[in-house]
Amino acid sequence: MRAVVIHAEKDLRVEPTTAPELGPRDVRVRIEAGGICGSDLHYYLHGGFGTIRVREPMILGHEIAGRVEAVGGEVSRVKPGDRVAVNPSRACGHCRYCQMGLQQHCTDMLFYGSAMRFPHVQGGFRDVLVVEERQAVKVADGVTAAQAAFAEPLSVCLHAAKRAGPLLGKRVLVTGAGPIGALTVVAAKAAGAAEIVATDVVDGPLPIARRMGATGTVNVAAEPERLKEEYGAEKGAFDVMFEASGNQHALSGALDVIRPGGVIVQIGVGGQFTLPMNVVVAKEFDLRGSFRFHEEFDWAVAMIGSGRIDLSPLLTATIPVDRAVEAFDLASDKSKAIKVQLDFA
Repeated sequence: MRAVVIHAEKDLRVEPTTAPELGPRDVRVRIEAGGICGSDLHYYLHGGFGTIRVREPMILGHEIAGRVEAVGGEVSRVKPGDRVAVNPSRACGHCRYCQMGLQQHCTDMLFYGSAMRFPHVQGGFRDVLVVEERQAVKVADGVTAAQAAFAEPLSVCLHAAKRAGPLLGKRVLVTGAGPIGALTVVAAKAAGAAEIVATDVVDGPLPIARRMGATGTVNVAAEPERLKEEYGAEKGAFDVMFEASGNQHALSGALDVIRPGGVIVQIGVGGQFTLPMNVVVAKEFDLRGSFRFHEEFDWAVAMIGSGRIDLSPLLTATIPVDRAVEAFDLASDKSKAIKVQLDFA
C-alpha cells in the first residue's frame, strides 16, 4: 500500500509500506481522505518545527477518515462498511495526566505523524491504517470522507473554545483566518458568541471566515489602524481573543482592543514570543494556552454529522495521493489555499 513519507526538508515521497496485524480490539480502516495540516507543512518545508526535527523517515498525516475494512473479534463500536473519522491521539490512560482527565498531556502520547518522540509516531497518510477501537469514531450517514476528515482540526478549535470559558453573548476576536482560525469562528459561533471579528494579513481567507460565521473581518496589513479605531475605545471591546496565526505581532498588536480582564487563548504555535508584560499586568489579561483535544473529537464528529455546519467552503482542493508533492506545494501557498486534502481512492 501507499504512504506519504517525509525524509527531510522538501524530501517528500509516496512509497510502499505495510499494515500491522489486526488485534482483537483493533479496527482496519481503508483511508479515503486526509487533510494537510500546518504541522505537516512544517515537516515538509522545514524538516520540523522549533526544536523538533525529523530524524527518520516518517509517514505524515493526522486529519484522516475512511471506511472500516475489518474489525477484531472483541470490537463492538464499529463494523465493516462503517465510515469513520480517525482520532489520531492515543493516550496511555494510566499516567497522572490521563487520570486527571488531561489526556492531551499524556506522558506517553502516541499522536499520528509526530516527530516529538523517537522512534517517531507514523502517521495516517496511507491506504490502510490499523487503529484501536476507541480511535475509530463512526460518522453519521451521509457524511462524506472529506467532511469527516475535518473532525480533527475542528476538535482543536472546540478545545480552544472550552479553554476560553463561556462565550455566550461575548465579543470575540480571532487573529489568523486560516483553517484553524476559520474553524475557531465556527466553534465560537456554536458557543453563542454575539460578535466575531476575524483578521488576517491577506484578503484571501477573510470571505471564508465570514461564511463560517464571522460578523466582521479586517485585513490588518492593508488597514493596520482599523481594528484599534473601531474597537480600541474605553480600553478595548473584545471579551475574548483567539490567536490562531502563531505570529507574535498578531498577539501583541491586538492587546489594545481587548478589554481589561479579557481572556486570550493562544492556539497558533510560532516559536518564541516577546510580550509587553506591563500591558498584560495593567489590563489583567488571562492568557491561556490550548493544546490538542480529547473528548472534543467526539463532539466534532457529532457536530459535523448534525448538518448544522457546512465546512465545504474551507476545502480548496482534493488531490490524488500519488500527487502528494503537488498537494503540499499548493497547501503551502496561503494566497491560493485554505485546506487541501489528499484523495486515497
